Amino acid sequence: MSASGTTRPGDPKDVEFLGDSLEALRGFPLAAKREAGHQIDNIQHGRLPDDWKPMKTVGPGVQEIRINNQSGIYRVIYVAKFEDAVYVLHCFQKKSRKTDPADIGIAKDRYGTLVERLKRHKADERKGKPK
Repeated sequence: MSASGTTRPGDPKDVEFLGDSLEALRGFPLAAKREAGHQIDNIQHGRLPDDWKPMKTVGPGVQEIRINNQSGIYRVIYVAKFEDAVYVLHCFQKKSRKTDPADIGIAKDRYGTLVERLKRHKADERKGKPK
């Protein structure tokens, strides 16, 4: 990021963890945590994660990093379509074949809150209000 606070081409995007997503990620086993960090770094640099799928039920542009290792199945739901940052919406261990509706609901709520916050920020910028 440049001194003006804008991202220059080639600069990695910032990462913002919403809700308890950072705390949840820190609770992953070491191997899963390292893999998640590596995949988030890929996203910050404009690359796709190695194993992902779109999460259209959460919101447009939302994707899920899929981490499968000997300690379990883990997911990181994020959105990277916004200019300022990669937003991590939710991190969790998957316990069944189908994603728990509660986990989808958490991600969906955080996505909705994020979109509203970004809209307000953009409106405030147009009105000349400071951040």
